Amino acid sequence: MTERKTREIRIGNIRIGGTNPIAVQSMTATRTQDIDATIRQVELLEEAGADVIRIAVDTAKDVTALAEVRKARPKANLVIDLQENYRLAEKVAPFVQKLRYNPGHLHHIERDKPIRDKVKYLVDVAREHGTAIRVGVNCGSVDPAKLDLYPKDDSITPMVESAAEHCAMLDDLGFDQYCVSLKDSDPNKVMDANIRFAAIRPDVPLHLGVTEAGMPPDGVIKTRVAFEQLITRGIGDTIRVSLTLPFERKGEEVTVGRQILEDIASGRFRSVPRFEQHGMNIISCPSCSRVENEAFIDLAQNVKTMTEYAKEHDITIAVMGCRVNGPGETDDADLGMWCAPSFVNLKRGAHTIGQFTYDEILGRLRVELDKLIEEKRQKVYA
Repeated sequence: MTERKTREIRIGNIRIGGTNPIAVQSMTATRTQDIDATIRQVELLEEAGADVIRIAVDTAKDVTALAEVRKARPKANLVIDLQENYRLAEKVAPFVQKLRYNPGHLHHIERDKPIRDKVKYLVDVAREHGTAIRVGVNCGSVDPAKLDLYPKDDSITPMVESAAEHCAMLDDLGFDQYCVSLKDSDPNKVMDANIRFAAIRPDVPLHLGVTEAGMPPDGVIKTRVAFEQLITRGIGDTIRVSLTLPFERKGEEVTVGRQILEDIASGRFRSVPRFEQHGMNIISCPSCSRVENEAFIDLAQNVKTMTEYAKEHDITIAVMGCRVNGPGETDDADLGMWCAPSFVNLKRGAHTIGQFTYDEILGRLRVELDKLIEEKRQKVYA
């Protein structure tokens, strides 16, 4: 196994990078404003052995709830996902050990302000409160300016360049307590993006994850392939296994992560160099605190069950639980759904078919799936 020594950064009472063991992270699945439920989630994840726990914050009410969670779990290493509202950083920083921002989301607020100024603001907040930063680049929410520079079928270069650009900004600002993540729902793209980035910036600690890996066992297999291939190359300082699970089972993300790390350390490998996807591919994001309707979790499972009849067809269906990941990260699927509080947006590729209630969506999905199967069959015999 290759050794790669990155810079060490501190996240509360743990350190990642350098010679430190790989840390395991997870994320609360409850609505942040449901304080009792969120505290319970943090407890469950701590009991499962999570080193770091992420919570999403998007409003002032979420910040108030976060303060209560911190009181109840004073020793937890908490990371805040700033989503699309980077200005909340100064309000949440007193309660957390790390801030996570997505470069692709920084343009949503104060569009006329230079991105560098927004990054400087985040650095100033992090410095004042002694927090680390994660630059989290996701395939479905890359900086539009970067996407425009490359062919549509090249999603990796914009991700790598965006991450490298933000690292350069942080370096120029004299801030070194940061790590980077480059995530995709395709484990092969996760491997390629992280290998390319590690070659450019071997000093930067990397947070590994296959985003929207889906439900077990498929989600575990996709994640294992990526982790085994990267960690054996010395790439990866902290990991997150993203699985679509009921709230009370969220600790399984941590258990699975630790098992993969243990297997790698013991030389027990179960994967191949590249992930080969055949048949129905259901992508679903992890149940997290951004989900606006808990029915999303059941919907993902019901989609898996309903599509069993079509399992041999090479079709990708994406089921996303919120407005943050939903719109962009369903574009590359044959059929995509992203869930709002009272309805589900159904898409075919980047085109929106319509909005349907949770009771209607499975029936309409089947109609569209059958139509897609028939179109593919006609192409074969054309």
